[in-house]
Amino acid sequence: MTTKSHLIYPVTRKSDVVDEYFGVQVADPYRWLEDDRSKETAQWVRAQNKVTFSYLENIPYREQLEQRLTTLMNYEKVTAPFIEGDYTYFYQNDGLQNQYVLYQQDKQGNTRVFLDPNTFSEDGTTSLAGVTFSEDGSLAAYRISEGGSDWRKVITINTTTLEPVDITLNDVKFSSIGWYKNEGFYYSSYDKPDGSELSAKTDQHKLYYHQLGQPQSKDALIFGGTEEEKHRYVSGYTTEDARYLIVSAAHSTSGNKLFLKDLSQPHHTLQPLFTDTSADNYVIDNKGETLYIVTNHQAPNKRLVKVNAKNPTPEFWEDVIPETEHVLNLTKGGGSFYAQYMVNAMTEVKQFDQEGLFIRDIQLPNLGTAGGFSGKRQQQTLYYSFTNYSTPATIFELDVATGKSTLYRNSKIAFDDSQYISEQVFYTSKDGTRVPLTITHKKGLKKNGKNPTILYGYGGFNVSLQPRFSSTIALWLELGGIYAVPNLRGGGEFGKAWHNAGVKTKKQNVFDDFIAAAEYLIDHRYTDAKHLAALGRSNGGLLVGAVTTQRPDLFAVGLPGVGVLDMLRYHTFTAGAGWAYDYGTSEDNQEMFEYLLGYSPVHNVKENITYPAMLITTGDHDDRVVPAHSFKFAAQLQDKYKGNNPTLIRIETNAGHGAGTPMDKIIEQYADIFGFTLFNMGMTRI
Repeated sequence: MTTKSHLIYPVTRKSDVVDEYFGVQVADPYRWLEDDRSKETAQWVRAQNKVTFSYLENIPYREQLEQRLTTLMNYEKVTAPFIEGDYTYFYQNDGLQNQYVLYQQDKQGNTRVFLDPNTFSEDGTTSLAGVTFSEDGSLAAYRISEGGSDWRKVITINTTTLEPVDITLNDVKFSSIGWYKNEGFYYSSYDKPDGSELSAKTDQHKLYYHQLGQPQSKDALIFGGTEEEKHRYVSGYTTEDARYLIVSAAHSTSGNKLFLKDLSQPHHTLQPLFTDTSADNYVIDNKGETLYIVTNHQAPNKRLVKVNAKNPTPEFWEDVIPETEHVLNLTKGGGSFYAQYMVNAMTEVKQFDQEGLFIRDIQLPNLGTAGGFSGKRQQQTLYYSFTNYSTPATIFELDVATGKSTLYRNSKIAFDDSQYISEQVFYTSKDGTRVPLTITHKKGLKKNGKNPTILYGYGGFNVSLQPRFSSTIALWLELGGIYAVPNLRGGGEFGKAWHNAGVKTKKQNVFDDFIAAAEYLIDHRYTDAKHLAALGRSNGGLLVGAVTTQRPDLFAVGLPGVGVLDMLRYHTFTAGAGWAYDYGTSEDNQEMFEYLLGYSPVHNVKENITYPAMLITTGDHDDRVVPAHSFKFAAQLQDKYKGNNPTLIRIETNAGHGAGTPMDKIIEQYADIFGFTLFNMGMTRI
């Protein structure tokens, strides 16, 4: 096996930058790597990639992994259809296309390509980042992302001629599109930041109205632009009948204010609906003046309420679907509401009418994750998908009137899911909290303590990890690997209380939950510390960085992807300050600073510690979690760790945080990740 003793890492220059927090001096020797526009940083990236790819290319079965993953990915993939105006639309990938193609079908069944993102750029790195149709479906505004950036362009076309009908809007970010009839639409963006648009802080989000045919410079500012209206996340969307504009405004990723404007009244001004950020709220539907709102205000697991738009504030809210012991996710279609409850991270679905009267339970094929159940009010047929870790996504057609489900489309992947099993167990975390863990593997697995195992986690931002199939996981399972996913605190699987149990000065609970999951797998002889890898992305990358620096003895391999790894400075980049609800910031107070310093991966790499083999992954165009986090973590590990395990960083060029990544890059990346993992578990062949 190639070990660190055979690797010569690039020399990473140290500077004498020191910051002072509450009287404490903290060195930041790799601050210069934050400058994504400097020649020195670019040279460092090239030098690191040279070492990394030289190592990965010498893994004897790396090409074999890429070929098998290519085969697994090479099948026709089609999404559930949806109706807009006179047409039905669906996304399809013929097999190995870098991006899914959006197709349009008329009422006679004639189908044509509507938008093909594979033609947007030669290398497939410009992706389709969303399409929104006007009320009658005759116009569509679609967003594109270049190189994986969160900055978007918006292009408007006629859905019959496919010809552009307006100018291209530039510099749109974190934005929905809210159409007003066929006249124009609402969108959100920030002022272009000083410095690099990929890393400089973006602070005030603004909502604009764009009138078709007018230059972008004439777009009307609807919300934002003043100190009273200063928020990091602002969005505007319209109800299905285009009567109301709903404006959401938030300072962080949790909690939002709501405002509404009656667009049928020319001089109606924005009216407050929910005036603080103590809860998460959105308007899901309206029936005339009656608004239907999904909220966790006084209901941590969420509920559906209704209210008259003339008096819309919380004191007038009436329950339609009350809160239950399970977390509610709600969709609408065909005049019904579909309550998708999470029961121990699995989906159960109930159908209600608009008055909240229970109609029926929707029978699902198995334990797993169902999604969809949405459409226009007049539709009598809706679609939903079902999946779990070993079952490829299957699409079903649902008759709204009878509740009967029929198979619409099976997956065509060449993977025999009958040979695998998923089981859910519960384990006890450090403080006694009971945490669910889903373990997937081949049937007949021997618990000999030596099975290659990936433990995947996230644990933050109210995000719920429900079972979903992926071709990459399928490859790992085929190789005899175990794939294990715990539902850590900080997530949303058990409502707001579960989320809040893993934020700020309770963040260690998340790491403890993950560590306890690793110990459960070892204690029950699924694997051992020589065959266990920790995998996570974004906030999950922070998780991997934290647990591998806190308990390096538990893992053979660490795989932090696009991770938040410098917890003292994360809030100074792009929209990072919006994550303060979960993390707190080093500027809040001395207690919060000391807590962050205590687990920040960049600041907790120590001398004379044997760390797991590390493959850090990031993208040079990631403007959500900037790559400087990964750069600085890699530099610290390479400088301080003197053992034999490799510490490598794989930097994808012309790629961002993950969304819209071309198929060929996904295949290459996971062949590298699995190859590195197995090689550093001692496997010389597969």
